[in-house]
Amino acid sequence: MSGDSLGEMFRVTSFGESHGRGVGVVVEGCPAGLEISVEMIQKELDRRRAVQNLYSTQRMEEDRVEIVSGVFNGFTTGAPVCMIVWNREFDSKSYDSIRFTPRPGHADYTAYMKYGGFNDYRGGGRFSGRITVGFVMAGALAKRILSILNIEVIAYTVEIAGIRAKIKDIFEAKENMRKSIVGCPDLEASKKMIEAISSAKEDGDSVGGVIECVALNVPVGLGEPVFKTLEGELARAFYAIPGVKGVEFGAGFDVAKMRGSENNDQYILKGGKVLTKTNNCGGILGGISNGMPIVCRVAVKPPSSISREQDTVDLARMEEVKLKVVGRHDACIVPRALPVVESMMAIVLVDNAMKTGIVPRVLKT
Repeated sequence: MSGDSLGEMFRVTSFGESHGRGVGVVVEGCPAGLEISVEMIQKELDRRRAVQNLYSTQRMEEDRVEIVSGVFNGFTTGAPVCMIVWNREFDSKSYDSIRFTPRPGHADYTAYMKYGGFNDYRGGGRFSGRITVGFVMAGALAKRILSILNIEVIAYTVEIAGIRAKIKDIFEAKENMRKSIVGCPDLEASKKMIEAISSAKEDGDSVGGVIECVALNVPVGLGEPVFKTLEGELARAFYAIPGVKGVEFGAGFDVAKMRGSENNDQYILKGGKVLTKTNNCGGILGGISNGMPIVCRVAVKPPSSISREQDTVDLARMEEVKLKVVGRHDACIVPRALPVVESMMAIVLVDNAMKTGIVPRVLKT
């Protein structure tokens, strides 16, 4: 049984490795008649590319998307959509010397044991953040479908290195996040985050953070209880992103500190619609969307490749050894992960929207 696919009716299958020929995705179930272009997908890919600034890897891939199948004359055909980005700017030489010395924090050891050493270990192989290129390409299709339903998905940085942003509302977040190189709507906090990343990089270290993702105008009724709840499917998708170690919805873990009278989202009528005064549930109750904005947060760990010397084990000789990772690595992946988190939410929402029947097999855009 393969773990490389996500979704049922809108099914996304990821392929490729960090230092292989390329990375890509096959999307099955995409409705026919969806207007799509290379430029539309490229715009999303450009958001996750490394840029020459303080936090990014020096691996500067062009990441030019090629649509191999499923699109004809600017519209999806109903056939599987296959998209690929070729790997061109990589250096694998340093990985031969550490093949049997797993890097702390990476999946080197677990992959080596699971696949008997046959896994592609270069640059993390299948477990590298490089595979999220495919997630973003599939997410571009999903976002295009959601736009027809007037659903919008936005992700932004709310914390880096323990520095927490203060955000008034989603409208402020949308306005200010583009002004920050770390994607943080709180511009004062953004400056401190940049300083923290720079400091960690100078120390040969790295930092993590938290991304908040919001979906607006989601209709009531998405989600398939009890084992395929909406938050369960979203969490599954988020945990497929390399580096994600925590997911929460609405008030999240803070609900444990509340009384029921504080946590309950009381109902009101507004403009003929049933809404809630608060949104502690994050837009999902009983595993089903309730019509309020879906709000979730994703915790991203510090990048594991750091230049400091660390302890590991030589698996060939079964001896404890020292390891110093060399190469080009991110000091913080949070800003680059923003479009990836958006994409995963969009994919899950489209899949669930198709299950409820609000997305037809043939679109009239």
